[in-house]
Amino acid sequence: MNNMYFTEEHQSFRDSFRDFLQKEVVPNVDEWEKAGAIDRSIWKKFGDMGYFGINSPEEYGGLDLDIFYTVIFLEELQKVNSGGFAAAMWAHMYLAMTHVCEEGDERIKQEYLTASIQGDKVGCLCISEPSGGSDVAGMRTTAVKKGDNYILNGSKTFITNGFYSDYLIVSAKTDMALGSKGISIFILDRETKGITATKLDKLGWKASDTAELAFDNVVIPADNLLGEEGKGFPYIMSHFALERLVMGVNAHARAEFALEYVLNYMSEREAFGKTLDKFQALRHKVADMASEVEMCKEFNYSIAKRLSQGQYIVKEASMSKLLSTKIADKVIYDCLQLLGGYGYMEEYPMARLFRDSRLGPIGGGTSEILREIIAKMVIDKKEYKPAT
Repeated sequence: MNNMYFTEEHQSFRDSFRDFLQKEVVPNVDEWEKAGAIDRSIWKKFGDMGYFGINSPEEYGGLDLDIFYTVIFLEELQKVNSGGFAAAMWAHMYLAMTHVCEEGDERIKQEYLTASIQGDKVGCLCISEPSGGSDVAGMRTTAVKKGDNYILNGSKTFITNGFYSDYLIVSAKTDMALGSKGISIFILDRETKGITATKLDKLGWKASDTAELAFDNVVIPADNLLGEEGKGFPYIMSHFALERLVMGVNAHARAEFALEYVLNYMSEREAFGKTLDKFQALRHKVADMASEVEMCKEFNYSIAKRLSQGQYIVKEASMSKLLSTKIADKVIYDCLQLLGGYGYMEEYPMARLFRDSRLGPIGGGTSEILREIIAKMVIDKKEYKPAT
């Protein structure tokens, strides 16, 4: 336990959450991976244990705990060896619920945030579009004001929880002429007429449902606007910092999990009369991997600390996602190699880890986009500011 960031209470939470995952999740992961869906009962179990409310306000049933409980939550989820299951949980908490909590009015919070914390409602965040990907400002989905309603038309894709969720947080242009300043965000119930979802088949993250969504003249009551009209882009950008830190933490945690598994394997596997962990070339490979993972972990912990102090960490979080996901991919690639033929077998965890990790440099802003964002801040001295 790193005493700079974690207390005995944090460690107790980690131990209890790890036990919960081993009992309620790990035995079911293979089934959920094959089915491409997670049993709905597990959401309620998470809610009953308070896990969905660790960083939410107490007045809505949350626990309002510090950010390092979130770090623990993310790290332990990576150790169930299902990137899809982990993604479904954190996408609900840190993508959908964040917008409900930060931009929702009292009615919306009472109706959606409370139910989300309890595990009775599952949410998804709909931003990426088939034609735009990471180009948020270039979105084409529109929400045209008509009386007391908005009429939503367009499509979204690569939406985690997009097929089975109960509600959707949807971004759309309310004024096409204003570019990024014309984007707004809405909350919609799944059963709203005009919403069509198509489930997507993915390389990894098999347990989570990922969907493409179409909106055909969907009527949204004006009261379902989140925050102010036209403020959607700064809301999204503000929360992207948290999402990128989440993905950075996910990356160092899954790399650490892979490394721990390989170290155990190497201590038992023999070749030429000695265990693999006695071969210098392999020992030095492990030393390199362990050093890189530890560097990422310490960087991510420091960013989390700064975020908890109210600092706007968009540059650092972007750097974290860029480097942590790249390093995780490399570490898991090398760990698979160290297992030899067994690494290529589905009964061993590395094959799934290898597939699941590949989404890291893509989801939540591709590495190419992040490099340009970082370059703008470092070279052009551009300053990104939180939504006000």
